[in-house]
Amino acid sequence: LEKKYDEVCEFCKKHKTRIRYVIYGILITAYLAVVIAACSLNFQRALPLFVITVIAIFFICWDFLIAKYEDRIAAFFSHGDLYLKKQWFWLKWVLCATLIITIVCWLIFDTTKGGSRQLISFGGLVMYVLLMLIFSKYPTRVAWRPVFSGIGMQFFLGILILRTKVGFDVFNWLGIQIQTFLEYSDAGAKFVFGDKYTDHFFAFKVLPIVVFFSTVMSMLYHVGFMQWLIGKVGWIMHVFMGTTPVESLVAAGNIFVGQTESPLLVRPYLPYITKSELHAIMTAGFSTIAGSVLGAYISFGVSSSHLLTASVMSAPASLAASKLFWPETEKPLVTLRSGIQMAKSESKNLLEAASQGASTSIGLVANIAVNVISFLALLSFLDSALSWVGNLFDYPQLNFENICAYVFMPFSFMMGIDWEDSFIVGGLLGYKTFFNEFLAYERLSKLIQNREKGGSMYINGVKQYMTVRSEVIATYALCGFANFGSLGLVIGGLTSIAPSKKKDIADSAFRAMIAGTAACFMTACVAGMLTVPGLEVPCHILLGNASNFTDFPANSTELLKCCQHLFTSANRSEEIFPGGNYSLNAWKVCCQILGQPAFHCT
Repeated sequence: LEKKYDEVCEFCKKHKTRIRYVIYGILITAYLAVVIAACSLNFQRALPLFVITVIAIFFICWDFLIAKYEDRIAAFFSHGDLYLKKQWFWLKWVLCATLIITIVCWLIFDTTKGGSRQLISFGGLVMYVLLMLIFSKYPTRVAWRPVFSGIGMQFFLGILILRTKVGFDVFNWLGIQIQTFLEYSDAGAKFVFGDKYTDHFFAFKVLPIVVFFSTVMSMLYHVGFMQWLIGKVGWIMHVFMGTTPVESLVAAGNIFVGQTESPLLVRPYLPYITKSELHAIMTAGFSTIAGSVLGAYISFGVSSSHLLTASVMSAPASLAASKLFWPETEKPLVTLRSGIQMAKSESKNLLEAASQGASTSIGLVANIAVNVISFLALLSFLDSALSWVGNLFDYPQLNFENICAYVFMPFSFMMGIDWEDSFIVGGLLGYKTFFNEFLAYERLSKLIQNREKGGSMYINGVKQYMTVRSEVIATYALCGFANFGSLGLVIGGLTSIAPSKKKDIADSAFRAMIAGTAACFMTACVAGMLTVPGLEVPCHILLGNASNFTDFPANSTELLKCCQHLFTSANRSEEIFPGGNYSLNAWKVCCQILGQPAFHCT
């Protein structure tokens, strides 16, 4: 038996490649049979599985062709590449002019159709680019290709996701699936903390999501999926934006992992990067959020599809802002044409990877919890002290949010947020910058809940919720780690993995935080230009508030739409606004606005 066993082992070693291919063939055939069977039974139900399968087959074939025929493909396109390099001097200006003309024409038509609010967002985008140029480290050395191509990629992604039905439906579906997936963390939280775990929402509902997501990411990292996905996204940015492989990969990695984890993907190359590349790596970390905390923000009630969109759009924005704020003045040393070899998982198997992911999240969860406790306590003390100071001048309402509202209000208004809402968003930006984005999103979630519940928009002159458009733009503006707490985290984390760059890290960290903030604001401007305005407050609430003008300042445009719908429905004997109970005062408001005949108003 031992002899036969040795013979079998020897045979397996000798033909292991063929055996592996046979096993893979059997598994792939079985999978395709399952897909075909599911599609034949109910194609509509199996559509997501079919789409995922087609995409997977495409990329498997792509990787196979690139690996086997890379030299031939490069030789085939070499003549075109040489021609483009020769003609690039005038071709780049033609492309820039075409891009600008296209955006201007699109803005004209879009403004004619949807109103002038998009123009403010466009003006804000131009303003942030000019400010970054004025305060750039080397204003005369700016390479405009990464800047314009980064903004162009933002527009392309934004139009695809926010303006096309297919793109919107895909990201909306992804958001719903992620929300459903994250709810599985409730099983573990319920077992550990009991049936009433939701009574302590943040500690026992939000933080377990961070643990669960970290576990899943570690497993995906172990099987190599995350390295593959990050490599593909990084390659796209490297080709279209002309950025170096290192900074492109780190920017792509920051879509999925945190600002201290993504540099580990290219750890061997960090001692050889330039100052501009180092600045780009830190900016990418400041302008995006990690997948683990993304789940926590979704659990607050913030739109999952918009958070996903913001994470994707901010990656090219971070490189554009970085290359504008700190242009490349050195010759990059790491320019591997075949791509960079990313670090692999150290886990021996999938279960160990899951366990390590859960254990790694302990520090992250503890860090989040203690920061929220300390920052809320500090904020409470600060508000109390400011109120005491304000009381000396007969202004007891003075608090940290009010100060931030006035400081950041111009920036939020230039993103395209309504004038009245810009003060609220200014306060949220202050929370995010001086404390962290957890506090800001928690406050934003309360505003969203207030709007969904309805009720009076103003109580004692204080606005209780914002329009949907303002909520959407605020979601994009807050989606980044650019705050003073993360500043120390980045300096410490990067210094530990690249000690030789300690001085450069300390010198450029603050500028990177400013660039990361600007990148988030640029993403918010693009979202403001592309967000389709709609009726954002239910008509029965709007008319109910409008009937009391001392409590609610009338918005003529939205009220006009509601009143027109009200009278049209009455003429056609339709049901008037399902769920809305209208008082006589609401009808009187519409009669005053529209001046309708006596048939409606007597």
